[in-house]
Amino acid sequence: MDIFQALAMAGGLSLFLFGMDLMGEALERRAGGGLRTLLGRLTTGRAAGLLTGLGVTAVIQSSSATTVMVVGFVNSGLMTLRQAVNVIMGANIGTTVTPWLLSLTGLEGGSLFLRLLKPSSFTPVLALTGILLYSVGKGSPKRDTGAVLLGFATLMTGMETMSGAVSGLGDSPAFRQLFLLFRNPILGLLAGALLTAVIQSSSASVGVLQALAVTGQVSYAAAIPIIMGQNIGTCATTLLASIGAGKNAKRAALVHLSFNVIGSAVWLTAFCGAKLALPPALLDQPATLAGIAAAHTAFNLLCTLLLFPLSGLLERLVVRLLPDGRRPELPAQLDPRLLATPPIALERCRAVAADMARNAVLALKEGLAAVRDYSPASVRSVRRREADSDRWADELSAYLVELSAQPISAQDSAQAARLLKLTGDWERVSDHAENLAEAAEELHGQGVRFTDRAAKELEVLSAAVSEILDLALSAHLRGDRGAAAQVEALEQVIDHLKDQLRTNHILRLQQGGCAIGAGFIWSDLLTDLERTADHCSNIAETVLDLDRPHQLREPGPDYLRDHRRFMEKYTLG
Repeated sequence: MDIFQALAMAGGLSLFLFGMDLMGEALERRAGGGLRTLLGRLTTGRAAGLLTGLGVTAVIQSSSATTVMVVGFVNSGLMTLRQAVNVIMGANIGTTVTPWLLSLTGLEGGSLFLRLLKPSSFTPVLALTGILLYSVGKGSPKRDTGAVLLGFATLMTGMETMSGAVSGLGDSPAFRQLFLLFRNPILGLLAGALLTAVIQSSSASVGVLQALAVTGQVSYAAAIPIIMGQNIGTCATTLLASIGAGKNAKRAALVHLSFNVIGSAVWLTAFCGAKLALPPALLDQPATLAGIAAAHTAFNLLCTLLLFPLSGLLERLVVRLLPDGRRPELPAQLDPRLLATPPIALERCRAVAADMARNAVLALKEGLAAVRDYSPASVRSVRRREADSDRWADELSAYLVELSAQPISAQDSAQAARLLKLTGDWERVSDHAENLAEAAEELHGQGVRFTDRAAKELEVLSAAVSEILDLALSAHLRGDRGAAAQVEALEQVIDHLKDQLRTNHILRLQQGGCAIGAGFIWSDLLTDLERTADHCSNIAETVLDLDRPHQLREPGPDYLRDHRRFMEKYTLG
């Protein structure tokens, strides 16, 4: 191989890897909703886990990406180790799709059907269609579809470039000796593992092997052990991803390694036995591209058939290799590894934001209860919930910013922006809850009590604020547009109530019916409750995806009906 062939080989490999990466990312964005659906099936049985791993890997065209995703799931507590075992097995089968697509470059024949199946015939059409969709579909799913087609066209072009660059190696004695050396199964297995660990993709390393097979010097005796080694080499990505993760995530990575090492050891032993029993000429035949794809598929299916019934034993093995410590580990709610799969990372953000919203509502209601009936325990609970909300807000905000920097669809980007807005408003609600707890402490510490009339008025306002919190929470958690639409009418009623309570308080001060100290606390309470209602209004507007602030305040028949109903319900009498 001269310098020009070596450059062509390197360029072809670069195009191949870039095309695979581009296609995988675009497929991932295009199938975001489907990935979320598949994630929901992970909680079912073993067969469902196997099929989920197969399906996700077939979609994103990378078993390494799937297993890294699994490590993130386990570390976040989204998946148990037992579920991870089955998904990892399915991922190994799903990765067999790519070699079959690459085998199309080896088709021979002059019939119209076979000529149409050759990449040289359809790749230009895919590239042209892809660039048109990519150019005109900015901010839409068409752009991702175009990127998928462009990635596939680039991948196939890289494959053909590699095959053309190495085709002359068939006459090289040194190259022939190299693959005679790999007829030793152990050396072949090590070579496959090393190549895959370097380029971080078993699909890509199988593609390189298929390109080399064009020379006619790669026999099945050399190719099969290399394929087995490739499955071991792909574990390097998962092991690296588990660094810094929790113990269960490390166990998931170890499951991936154990599965491939045990499968390779068993079937390599069987292969060595077959070499002795089969005629030498059978395994010495030059491997074809389709033959390598078939061997890759058969090996992964055999590994799964061997170990799928023993998945429980595999789980116990890794637990024994990595035993539990004295202190139980808490799952990381927002694992950075999930950022590699933006649709799944966004789903996790939704779950954490929902927990934060529930927590903020409980904190505010506990703060109201503390004002009515003070207890140190209730105040501590409010402060603990407020601290949790602050922590969630910081983590979610940083995570969503990182997520927005990933290549995500326009729809997911808009969802991330909405979650950022919701996070800020719920965090402020919990801040007002802490203010209520401080007011309760101040009332208790000074031995101050509101008049009976003031206490009844506060009960009316508190009930209205509790209802608007429930409506805002329902709007957030369930996307309930009906609940969101009611929020604005109730927010206006709460504003009116606050003004009435403030006016009544001034009258009581003038008449000497209220202490000055209680008056300051009363004013702060009204401000906190009114601002809580304002944040609920912001949440409703975000759920309804309104572009203009307070767009809901344009009175329509529904608004007027809800406003009248709430005015009657929350009257001071």
